[in-house]
Amino acid sequence: MQNTQTGTTPAAPVPPPDGGDIAGLIFFALFFAAFFALGIAFVRKRNRQNREELAAELDKAPPPDEQAPQLTEGEPPLQAGEATAAHAPAPVVPKDDTEARDAYRRGLEKTRTGFFSRLTTLLSGTREIDEKIVDELEPLLIQADVGVKTTQKLMDLVRQRLSSKELSSAEKVRDAIRDEILRMVSVPAPVMEERTERPCVVMVVGVNGAGKTTTIGKLAHRLRQRGHTVVLGAGDTFRAAAVEQLRVWGDRAGCVTVEGKEGQDSAAVLFDSVKKGKEEGAAFILGDTAGRLHTKVNLMEELKKVRRVMAKAHEGAPHEVLLVLDATTGQNALIQAEQFNQALELSGVILTKVDGTAKGGVIIAICDQLKLPVRFVGVGEKLSDLRPFDPAAFVDGLFAEG
Repeated sequence: MQNTQTGTTPAAPVPPPDGGDIAGLIFFALFFAAFFALGIAFVRKRNRQNREELAAELDKAPPPDEQAPQLTEGEPPLQAGEATAAHAPAPVVPKDDTEARDAYRRGLEKTRTGFFSRLTTLLSGTREIDEKIVDELEPLLIQADVGVKTTQKLMDLVRQRLSSKELSSAEKVRDAIRDEILRMVSVPAPVMEERTERPCVVMVVGVNGAGKTTTIGKLAHRLRQRGHTVVLGAGDTFRAAAVEQLRVWGDRAGCVTVEGKEGQDSAAVLFDSVKKGKEEGAAFILGDTAGRLHTKVNLMEELKKVRRVMAKAHEGAPHEVLLVLDATTGQNALIQAEQFNQALELSGVILTKVDGTAKGGVIIAICDQLKLPVRFVGVGEKLSDLRPFDPAAFVDGLFAEG
């Protein structure tokens, strides 16, 4: 109807909101609120898992006598990089060979009972020794992850000595295999604690899950217990909780830990770590690296870059490039060692979790095929269970009876 006063037609009244539209808006609001709440819950759960993983790692801490030395009441705290005679840990007197052999025997129990016990059974008694024994020995060695090539070398040795009538009994066959394995794993290498470069820069590499960060923490503890000052470089900037985990290990051992931001370039963090170590007068700098990168950059190329950057920070660095391998992966550990060695020219390997696998024979394959020395082995969860590799104790642990 037209308004007679203004001559205009009034606007049509706005209809009230439809009930369905209101319900839809409420639904979408609730949906996004729930989605947001789930996202927050997921982040909190992930953070809680990271804290629990770290707590579980710390629950493996050794008894008080193996902890880093504590300050007495009223004594000023040890400053980063300080290495005075009053605060430096007293050198540890190495334990005798019997203790080391017992540790290897315990740590290699699964490998020994899995394969080498069957080998011992096969080579016991008064059975006739002939070429047939080789056919029975070969699959046992391969099953223990000694590797096809290394197994072939051992079998060729047995065949040769059988032909020359040198092996007239099962006991002599067992001793021949034992002696050859000892020769294979006896790859010479310098003693870590006795290196004289100052600072001695150690680059630690390996895939995620091998135990790099924990191994660095245990190695730092070992060096500190022998009176050395140590700086840790938290170069694994991609794995959740890796930096925090290394910091805790460093605090416990009395080490400076150089950290970067999450996702920061690993090479930059380790460059700063080397510089910091030189400023602090550290004896050793241990650099952690990423085992997996959330980018499209090839891992090996990135690690090559890290090595070059560390060399720019200090001439001759890194003096050691150590690969941490999970012994439970068996022959895959050998493949990893080969690939990392081609890219980085490794100075040695560290085998972790040897006590948790029946595949300890992979140590033999790595030493024989790649001529790489095994520098340390993890035969337990305590700090003291990261042990310098002892070829004789290792072989005794494999062939021990009982």
